[in-house]
Parts: sequence; C-alpha cells; structure tokens
Amino acid sequence: MPLGDREVWLVAGTQDLYGPTVIATVEDRVRRVAAALDASPHVPVRVRGRGAVRSSEEIERLCLEAGAAGACAGLVVWMHTFSPAKMWIAGLSALRVPLLHLHTQFARELPWAEIDMAYMNLNQSAHGDRELGFLLTRMGVRRATVAGHWDDPDLQRRIGDWSRAACGWHELQHLRVARFGDTMRRVAVTEGDRVEAQLRLGAAVNGYGVTELVEAVEDASGVGELVREYEESYDVAPDLRRGGERHDRLRDAARIELGLRAFLEARGVKAFTDTFEDLGGLRQLPGISVQRLMADGYGFGAEGDWKTAVLLRALKVMAAGRAGGTSFMEDYTYDLAGDGLVLGAHMLEVCPSLAAARPSCECHPLAIGGRDDPVRLVFAAGEGPAVNVALVDLGDRFRLLASEVDVVPPPEPLPRLPVAHAVWRPRPNLAAAAEAWLAAGGSHHTVLSLAVTPDVVRAFARIAGIELVEIS
Repeated sequence: MPLGDREVWLVAGTQDLYGPTVIATVEDRVRRVAAALDASPHVPVRVRGRGAVRSSEEIERLCLEAGAAGACAGLVVWMHTFSPAKMWIAGLSALRVPLLHLHTQFARELPWAEIDMAYMNLNQSAHGDRELGFLLTRMGVRRATVAGHWDDPDLQRRIGDWSRAACGWHELQHLRVARFGDTMRRVAVTEGDRVEAQLRLGAAVNGYGVTELVEAVEDASGVGELVREYEESYDVAPDLRRGGERHDRLRDAARIELGLRAFLEARGVKAFTDTFEDLGGLRQLPGISVQRLMADGYGFGAEGDWKTAVLLRALKVMAAGRAGGTSFMEDYTYDLAGDGLVLGAHMLEVCPSLAAARPSCECHPLAIGGRDDPVRLVFAAGEGPAVNVALVDLGDRFRLLASEVDVVPPPEPLPRLPVAHAVWRPRPNLAAAAEAWLAAGGSHHTVLSLAVTPDVVRAFARIAGIELVEIS
C-alpha cells in the first residue's frame, strides 16, 4: 500500500497589505518548499504547493476543497507574512482534514547586514505564526505544530510521521468493516458502540451472515492455482502436499481464502472479523486466509473484535513502505524471570509481515470451533523496537493505549508451538508495563507493529481526538 497516491497540501498565509511583489515571492517560495518536502525520503506522501491565501474567501475555499479532494489527507499551513487570523475562522471551521502548523521561514540564517524593512515585512513567520497559533488554540482546533527550518531532515521526519498518521485517519473516513458473526460470548472488552465509532472515527462496521460467506466460498474457483502459490511461497508440511493425507485440508483453506477475498473485494471492505463460535458451513476456522489478507493490508480482529480490526487497518496504512511488520496480536503468556518477557500469539491469526524467515504451512488440531483442523502459517517474528497498540471503548470515550516493547528472539526454541508467535520485552519492564496496561483498561487483543513508531501513534491520537495512554 504505497502512500504516493495520497497528498498533503502546503499553503502560506499572507494578505494584500504587502503588495503584489511580496505575494509573488511568497507563492514562489511555497512551491519551492513543497517541492523539497515532496522529494524528501522522510515524507511518504506527495506534497502539493497551493500557493498563498490572502482573504477569508480564499481560505474557506481552499479548506472546503481539501475536504472534498479524495487524495488530500491533510493541510500544512505556514504564515510566511502576517496573516490576520480572523480571516481563518470560516475556513478552519469548515476544515475536515488534519492540520499541521509549520512554523518555519524560507532562509535558514539572517543576512544581518542586509536587513531592511522590506526584508522584515516579507520574512515575519515569527510574527504571523503566533497570530495563527492563538486562533487555533482559541478555536480548539486539533493540530500538530512543527518548528524549525523546512530543509532539516529531523523536521521532515516529523512531517512524515504526521502525514502517515493523517493517512491512517483518512483511511478510517472511508473504511468499511465486515463482521461475520458476533463477538465472542460473554467477553466484555471486544464489545463497543459501533454508532459512536462511525461518528468519531468514520469507520462503518456492519454485520453479515456467515451463510453469505459460505456461499462465496462454495462458488470460489482457482483452488489449484492458489495451492500452487502456497507451495511456492511457504515450506508446506508433507502431509499437506499433493498425495499427503491432509492435502484436502489445504484445498479447503485455499477455497476459504478465495471466497473470503472475493466477498470483501465485492463490497469494498478493508477490515473484517470472524469468530470460532459461528462458522456455519465453513469446514475450518479461517487461518492462512486471514494471515494472507492481513499481509495484503486488511484489518482483522478475532472473536468479533471490530475495534482491533479498525485499528489494524489504520496502522497498516500508516506503516506503508516501512520495514518491519504490523499484525493482529494477543499477549498470551509470560516469562517472569528478570525484567520479564511476553509470548504473544493467537490461535492462528498472526500476520506473516512479522516473519523473520520463510513461514511454514502446517495443519494442527484446534481444540475449539468444532471443525476440521485448520491450516496456518507458522513462524517467529523478527526483532527490533516495536509498539503494541489497543483501542478500547470506555463507555463515554475511546481510549488508545500504546506500549513500547522490544521484540527479541525466544530464549529457547519453541519446537512444539504450532502457531506464529512473537516474544517481546515491555519497557521499562513487564511488571510495570502490565500494571499500567491493566489500570488503563487495555484489551488482550492488540496491534503489534515494528514499522509504526510511537511518534506516529501520538500524531494519530491527536488527529483523531482520542485519549492516549503511553507506556514506555
């Protein structure tokens, strides 16, 4: 999912007071700064220079246009000169995309011996941006504020992080989520207010009967071709290969993937849930199919956990183009020696984008669900700093939790564990992180990402207006 088809717009504020020569200079500089940001390896989206705005009408028109443009994920504003902020009220009131306030100036250093009043009138971001900053605070506009010279790599990285978060938010405004069955019976944390989620986050969460999915699976074609793709992509266990005693299970899994993929594509759905308590005519709980769909960018939540499915899709978009994987995850069991380790896994559904090496394709018993043993990909996650994120509904608000962790190799081999897994050490240690997570009401389902940084999560929470609890 490259982000090169998404845009952020850069616009400078000014006014007619300074005359056409100043305005022409501002227009030119906006184009040059936008071109530099567009070319920066730290900014994953296209950056379009939209020139200078000089009046309330121009500002409102631009803000409305940004909200209506399907590719525009955010607006970057910079007061190159003094722009009276009351001109911005109507536009900001109508703005529907995330906002970044860029506090910069065109020249990195002052030409001390050459400064006259013409220079002062043209280069007064220090003055103009304070005017805008007051109004943004006065209006309660959620925004990011980034200060420094526009050509600095660190500033460009911060803009890049914000643009990733803006793209995640942009995705949620159009996201459709399919629920096959309900949430797992008697479980509390996977419940939530789906109407409020659409009001606050934009994601539309709708239910579908498992019978509809079963019909799509039964109608699927191309099973043989997909089985060959499995054999080329993974180390397929001997009993699943052609002539093996469980080859029919591999074909069933392939048919489920084909049907599930066709169902989602036909409805424009980019995230989904299922539950082992409602499988209808499915012969096995979807395993490899869910894993491969996540690897293609789909959001997923097990046991009907639509909030985690929404969150995973958003983080998949935010992670686009970065090394490291992003996956549905669950804290499963602990090693309490020393600072403590978490063994994270799930019954089947961990995304192979995390895999440190070529996954194996295996079939093992599953004690729940009452169906045939499901096919799944088995692997260990790669190493590195990561973040574990959860979205919970507290009744009167949504809360985002982000726990910084370090994914590490298992202290010993896990030859009998029949699922994909990750081992991590929470910061500062397991006991402190777990106590904080429990006190904050964090769920057992999470999104683990080695590609999305805490800075991106922080920017996303600010854009979405969601309360954020950070554990580090």
